[in-house]
Amino acid sequence: MPIEPHVLTERDSRGVVTLTLNRAASFNALSEAMIAALHAGLGAVGNDDSTRAVVIAAAGKAFCAGHDLKEMLAAPSLAYYEDLFARCARMMLAVQRLAVPVIARVQGIATAAGCQLVAMCDLAVASRDAKFAVSGVNLGLFCSTPGVALSRNLSRKAAFEMLVTGEFISAAQALEKGLVNRVADADALDAEVERLVASIVAKPRVAVAMGKALFYRQLETGIADAYDDAGRTMACNMMDEAALEGVQAFTEKRPPRWR
Repeated sequence: MPIEPHVLTERDSRGVVTLTLNRAASFNALSEAMIAALHAGLGAVGNDDSTRAVVIAAAGKAFCAGHDLKEMLAAPSLAYYEDLFARCARMMLAVQRLAVPVIARVQGIATAAGCQLVAMCDLAVASRDAKFAVSGVNLGLFCSTPGVALSRNLSRKAAFEMLVTGEFISAAQALEKGLVNRVADADALDAEVERLVASIVAKPRVAVAMGKALFYRQLETGIADAYDDAGRTMACNMMDEAALEGVQAFTEKRPPRWR
């Protein structure tokens, strides 16, 4: 019997790609194989200019329970752990470096590196019964790498409280703290994701791609350098035919005719 792939890939006619974590029995833990499969899936998306948006979803009752702890204990060594976390970091950064928006579709639990994955996505929509935690501290292992993503999404005190207590927060709390964008009932989760996707794909791809790249670059710089970069980006964006058409359409009080 053939082994099911760790990550399922589906593309619709609009160029929206859904990458589904496909290990429900293990709560979609980020095993070495899962990290590699997700990284490969993101890489394939990044090499396809027809892609307009990516949804990261998960099979079963949980979104992602973090690293596979049993696998991590199989051959403990400093070199192994450094390599594992480096590979996971490269996969997480691939999410941010994609030219198109990446949306997490979250149901059930998202813990430790699973919560990190939600935080690394550009946008996130959660089921009302979803729960989030960075609970490694409960095992004596501070969630340092998830902390990088959390501290760039939540306020410092909110992120540190999650990291130092390991306590779960609800979807409503995640929305309030800025970890997710929208919350929906379980039976309306896909519809809420689709509303977000539809809004994105209605915009010119080039403008979204330039904007996403600038958004993350400027976050890591001082304000003066950020404004310099943003000004150059907007000037380049304005010279693109999509922006010229959009502005012209606005002045002529008609819908834009983007190609």
